[in-house]
Amino acid sequence: MLDQLKQMAIQKLQEKMGANSLSSEATSGAAEEGASSLIDGLMEKVSSGDLSAVTSLFSNDGNATEDSGIVQNLKGKLTEILQEKGMSASEAEAEAGNVAPGLVDSLKEKFLSNEAGDSAFSLESLSGLVGGDAGDLLSKAKGLF
Repeated sequence: MLDQLKQMAIQKLQEKMGANSLSSEATSGAAEEGASSLIDGLMEKVSSGDLSAVTSLFSNDGNATEDSGIVQNLKGKLTEILQEKGMSASEAEAEAGNVAPGLVDSLKEKFLSNEAGDSAFSLESLSGLVGGDAGDLLSKAKGLF
């Protein structure tokens, strides 16, 4: 599932960042690095037992996507990545601020979807990747939905 999630994140980032000042090669590289940062951030939360951050992010609990610590972290990482690729600091910050919440919202749609093709996108699948008690904790947390 992580590969599917990462590929979808790369695709969404490339779409959302397509009309920026970077070359298409630099934009593709930034999208790949940004997607990896998002996956790493999610897995860090799950493996550290902070499941509420992940369940909140991928549920309709009323909290704004932009307010999530995971999204804030992604914005910061994307800003750094875009600057490393040659974008000015102000442009990189604006681009990251525009792209990160939309990316996470598009992933949230997959986790909330009842479509058969989206069945791999489940919080249970995320918790299963880290093993240990995370699966049990997530089962208990599932009641939050």
